[in-house]
Amino acid sequence: MSEAESQMSEEDKMAAEWAAALAEAKPAGNEVANEVTAPSESVAPAQFANFQSVQAQNTGTSNDINMILDIPVQLTVELGRTRIPIKHILQLAQGSVVELETLAGEPMDVLVNGYLIAQGEVVVVNDKFGIRLTDIVTPSERMRRLSRT
Repeated sequence: MSEAESQMSEEDKMAAEWAAALAEAKPAGNEVANEVTAPSESVAPAQFANFQSVQAQNTGTSNDINMILDIPVQLTVELGRTRIPIKHILQLAQGSVVELETLAGEPMDVLVNGYLIAQGEVVVVNDKFGIRLTDIVTPSERMRRLSRT
């Protein structure tokens, strides 16, 4: 069986399950339901522990961010981008110049896990390159950018 056929059969199975679940649902108001001869199952709401109260017991506060502070992320400073054919990449040698779309003097993009969070300018500190942040992307702007992708 091909991958497309197995995927279609999975979608067909899922559609059949939804149809059966909808048929078993009781109608609202005066509508009459089609009777289904499926065995009745008792349904109870799921019980979950209150995460905030458990967290407050463990740390003494309900708003503790310490649990995520050690999660590693990838921070990238992007100078610019370009698109070039493979034949030009194969011709690159020491001293070759690759022209980027970014103009000289424009701020560099600072990305965390591939998402733009800030812009800045290159600085040299103790003979090492760094970046001075000049503009932080607001949370609303980040959400707007995420919704576009």
